[in-house]
Amino acid sequence: MAASGLSGTEKKVAFSLASVFGLRMMGLFMIMPVFALYGQHLSGFSPLWIGIAIGAYGLTQALLQIPMGILSDKIGRKPVILGGLVLFAIGSLIAANADSIYGVVFGRAVQGMGAIAAAVLALAADLTRDEQRTKVMAIIGICIGFSFALALLVGPIVAQHLGLSGLFILTAALAVLGMVIVQALVPNPIYQAPRGDTVAAPARLRRMLADPQLFRLDAGIFILHLVLTAVFVALPLDLVDAGLVKEKHWMLYFPAFIGAFFLMVPLIIIGVKKKNTKATFQIALVIMMLALAGMALFSHSLTALSIAILLFFTGFNYLEASLPSLIAKFCPVGEKGSAMGVYSTSQFLGAFCGGMLGGGAYQLLGAQGVFELALGLMLLWLLLTLGMANPVMLKSYTLAAQVADKSQAQVMATRLSQLPGVAEAIVVLEEKVAYLKVDEYFDLRQARAVLGSPN
Repeated sequence: MAASGLSGTEKKVAFSLASVFGLRMMGLFMIMPVFALYGQHLSGFSPLWIGIAIGAYGLTQALLQIPMGILSDKIGRKPVILGGLVLFAIGSLIAANADSIYGVVFGRAVQGMGAIAAAVLALAADLTRDEQRTKVMAIIGICIGFSFALALLVGPIVAQHLGLSGLFILTAALAVLGMVIVQALVPNPIYQAPRGDTVAAPARLRRMLADPQLFRLDAGIFILHLVLTAVFVALPLDLVDAGLVKEKHWMLYFPAFIGAFFLMVPLIIIGVKKKNTKATFQIALVIMMLALAGMALFSHSLTALSIAILLFFTGFNYLEASLPSLIAKFCPVGEKGSAMGVYSTSQFLGAFCGGMLGGGAYQLLGAQGVFELALGLMLLWLLLTLGMANPVMLKSYTLAAQVADKSQAQVMATRLSQLPGVAEAIVVLEEKVAYLKVDEYFDLRQARAVLGSPN
């Protein structure tokens, strides 16, 4: 086995599914830096409809994210993923052939109906061992971040040479490439990972919403993607007004996004060394607030806007990367699938609302109004974090349990809870698994002995 701990199959799973996820997200993101600039020929064009078109995918994604995940439990992961990619390609072609902004909005909404995130992550869980699952999910997460950076580079270049229609045709081609990867490279699962790790359970969703720590994180990802979408309604137009021609926007976005990856490293190091994730989280929020303030105050200075964009992406990258891991740390044991379902729905709903609010604010108040609105929302998020607990560094395990009835499951759960290093334990009879959250003193062999699992 490789030094990373991933088997050959797990590496294949990680990189093939990361590619599928990344290609789709790249197709969604490419429109963001260019639509306000290259969509002005469409009938019905206005700042409000710019925002709606950019964020329309978020509404259908939010509505269908959890149902599509549940459907993947019933008919299989691959059929749902392939069907979602077909819908994404159809939506792209609708948008490519639209001569009005309303047609683009409809196409973007159809793109969002291909809500495959839950099914992709569930398939990744099905095809990987529990102890390696975190690494596979991290690879997928990194690929999503890279796809956003690539979208900022490719989107303006493609729009410059092929126009908006060519951009949407490219997104359809990316969806087809994703289908080929799913069919040719992704193995077929021979079992399903435990439901609590992957797909949302409707009965548990209300509990996720009522949890104060999870609510702060769900509200946070909602605000983060609202702000991102709203900013990209106004920022491209502001850059043109500041003297940067639209054909050269990628020369600013892409280096800024990559530079921000390096600048966020000190935040990560500080958080780990000080064991104070909450403080570094709040620092990232303040960095984004400074960026938005700079955009609002110095909208006619290209130098100031460039610095603000670098700061914006630094804070954004850190928050986007840290929020899913915080969800995993705060969610009740065995309910990660439900917690992530609410989180993903909040994320996509934020993108939709960001388009609506950003477009409306730009139409009424101009770019400065958009940035000030975004700044106010980030301040609200900062205030919400004041009551946020500092997460304890715990690992999660999902272990097979040789359990026959409910009373035996209760006994196992009690014995597991008494083991050194176990912070939380639950045994689920129906799934025949035990979910554990543990610290560095945990001994895996002791837990497997209790559960009757092989070493």
